[in-house]
Parts: sequence; structure tokens; C-alpha cells
Amino acid sequence: MARKKSVNLTDAELRLMEVIWQRGASTVADVADTLPQLAYSTVLTTLRILEEKGYLTHTKEGRAFVYAPVVDRAEASRSAVRHLLGRFFGNRPDLLVLNMIEDEAITHDELERLKQLIREEKES
Repeated sequence: MARKKSVNLTDAELRLMEVIWQRGASTVADVADTLPQLAYSTVLTTLRILEEKGYLTHTKEGRAFVYAPVVDRAEASRSAVRHLLGRFFGNRPDLLVLNMIEDEAITHDELERLKQLIREEKES
């Protein structure tokens, strides 16, 4: 049985998306030149997968396909967090935040920033 395709980004896909978010519309060669550790064919295959997943679109310019982002970085981040919340925290943001605080992965300044955001949200 074939494995179900995930709409979430793999590490390799995220690396390529970072290049396109930073550079803007890019050819396969542009992305491959930016990531010389990846073979051209790997970049091409991954860009096609990203297009299938809805993260990219392409236009044809001469003989080259130019890939452009359909999803911006902020939207992809929100999607990843929603996936994380659903998969590990029962769709409960409070459990995610508590986990971060208990794991000491959050600095004092970040915690103060969260408190400020909560106060601002309560006031609106």
C-alpha cells in the first residue's frame, strides 16, 4: 500500500522553500546553485513535489520552468504549528506552551513577550 502524501514540509522541502522565499521566483538551476550539496535532479524532483503539495507554482520561460511560492513562510509556519498541535498536543495550544516552559526551551524575555501578547489579546 502506498504511503499517504503529507502536506507538511519535510526538512529537505523546507530547505528548498527557504531558498525560494528568500530569492523569489527561481529556476531549478537557481535553486541547485544555491544548494550545491544537492543534485540538480533532486532539486527538480523536490520542486515538483512542492508544486503537487500546493506550495509552489511554475511558469515556463523559454526552456526553463520558473517556480514561485504560493504559500508564504508565515502561512507555512502556522500550518506546521497546527499540525504539531493536533498530532502531539490534542489541539491544545496551552499544552504546547506549557511543554516549552517546562522544558526550559523558552527564555525569560520570550516568556515576558508571551505575557504581553496575552494581556494585549485580553484587552482587544
